[in-house]
Amino acid sequence: MTTTGAIFLRTLAYIGVTHIFANWGNDHPALLEELERQRIENGGKTYIEICTSPNEMVALSAAQGYAQVTGKPAAVIVHVDVGTQALAGAIHNVDRGRTPVLIFAGAAPFSLQGELKGSKNEWPMWPQDIPDQPAIVRQYMRYTAEIMSGKTVSKTVLRALQFAMSEPQGPTYLWARREIMEEDIEISAISAMPNITKWPIIQPSALNSQAIQTISEALLKAEFPLIITARSGRNPRTVPLLSALSHDLGIAVTTFCPSAMCLPHSHPHFLGTAFAGKTHLVQEADVVIVFDAEIPWIDTQGSAPQEHTRVFVIEADPLKSTFGYWHADAEMICKVNPETALSQIYDAVRTPAAKQQYDVAAIAGRKALLKQRHDEYITQLQILEEPPSSSTPSISNILAELRRLVYEQTPSQGQNVLWINEAISNYGTVFDHIRPEVPGSMICSGATSLGYALGAAVGAVLGARVAEREPDLTVVIVGDGTFLFCVPSAAYWMARRYNTPHLTIILNNGGWASPKNSLRGIYSTGFGSMASGDRLTVGFGPEQPDYGQIAAGAGGAWARKIQNSTEVRSLIQEAIQVVLEEKRCAVLDCIVESI
Repeated sequence: MTTTGAIFLRTLAYIGVTHIFANWGNDHPALLEELERQRIENGGKTYIEICTSPNEMVALSAAQGYAQVTGKPAAVIVHVDVGTQALAGAIHNVDRGRTPVLIFAGAAPFSLQGELKGSKNEWPMWPQDIPDQPAIVRQYMRYTAEIMSGKTVSKTVLRALQFAMSEPQGPTYLWARREIMEEDIEISAISAMPNITKWPIIQPSALNSQAIQTISEALLKAEFPLIITARSGRNPRTVPLLSALSHDLGIAVTTFCPSAMCLPHSHPHFLGTAFAGKTHLVQEADVVIVFDAEIPWIDTQGSAPQEHTRVFVIEADPLKSTFGYWHADAEMICKVNPETALSQIYDAVRTPAAKQQYDVAAIAGRKALLKQRHDEYITQLQILEEPPSSSTPSISNILAELRRLVYEQTPSQGQNVLWINEAISNYGTVFDHIRPEVPGSMICSGATSLGYALGAAVGAVLGARVAEREPDLTVVIVGDGTFLFCVPSAAYWMARRYNTPHLTIILNNGGWASPKNSLRGIYSTGFGSMASGDRLTVGFGPEQPDYGQIAAGAGGAWARKIQNSTEVRSLIQEAIQVVLEEKRCAVLDCIVESI
């Protein structure tokens, strides 16, 4: 005999899940028993690597980082309702970040007098028994289901996987009462797994012929075409396609609140990254393609297109079906796979008939203008990157020195480096000064709940090993507020235990700059506009933690502070060397201008 729990774990291994990030509880005896049976029978090994996660949000963030690197889901196991709630903002991140993850939570037993194996036998099982456990997360999930029997558990898992991996990708949530997971099942059930090839994900959708013709003709006739993107680079295959389309037709490209590197920053038609405020490019363009972007512009900042501008929205969920409200005035909205659509458009503008419509002189002139503007953009960044005249380190200089030293010290000269960006108020600054070039080299949560980066680093490195493309170096860039949201004690403990060393750069401005910026956005000359962060209660004051020592205490990390601009280069150089040679985490707490 075996148990439902055993079949559940075997199914995960069968479908290719390699890692489970787990936070165990009283609902998991069948799972723990099965894992130990596997160790005894397999020389101490389990079919799936179990990563103990002392905090649930860190566990789900690690699973998100894993999925972003591999393109495949990891699993997360948590404890009943309380563990589900402790997943916290990471639930928002995997939903809005469209990351495939399979979450499983046990549930309190439904029997209490020993009628079934697994009946209530510990006092927490009464308060943990709530009427609708999946309601905690249902609106963020692509699919939720209760596992009802060990005889059907494999099919339930496969259905969850179909939802997680089909566009728009995202998390799924399975749950089961303890008696169900403890149910005794004939051992033959393990060999009766469904044929996984009969459970395919939805095939990528494509543009119809009318859409291809309309969009390609609009681009060919445009005077100033513009592509706004944000997420497309999370599929690395879109990067060369976007690069080629922009190059051939002289199309300007900008990113708005990006969650990945969508176009190499050296591309002569790339005109920068926007996060807030007015994006003048939108108002200059006569054709705009909103390509896999959550937010193309902010109307209240005067950034909406002109009335005559032709706008086309292209992505897997263009109506943002889980948003309360979303709208962009557009001529055409296309629900398609972004890579497929981009490939179709590129092929369409390269046909002999299309090439006859090329205004060669106009395209050449546009290319020259775009290159000039791109060069001006880079020159402005280079000016900001110069060493500051004061002793206080500047963020732009720190990031520039980091970029240069990573190039100098890594075997790949910075080409095989993974950057994880959760700098928030300096989010765009990180893109600007790191200037990622390689598809898949910079990842972000793709959402707004802070505390993703440190857990994501653990999962991303583990995922890179599975994919056999482990980076020379993983670099996490966060603010001091975000660092604390990441539950660093749990994250650095996991990093040491599972051998995922990385460099963390903390841009320490003494608190939360974003709420202060939001205040100024409404009350630009109000009472709080000139107040310090401490006075506004968004600052951490002189009592702020020693962030590096948290990492050192929890995970044996090397830790230093950069307090003077003259220390920037030497300490970054030493920190990189520690990670590369000693194979342990390094943390640089960079004290910049306070809020």
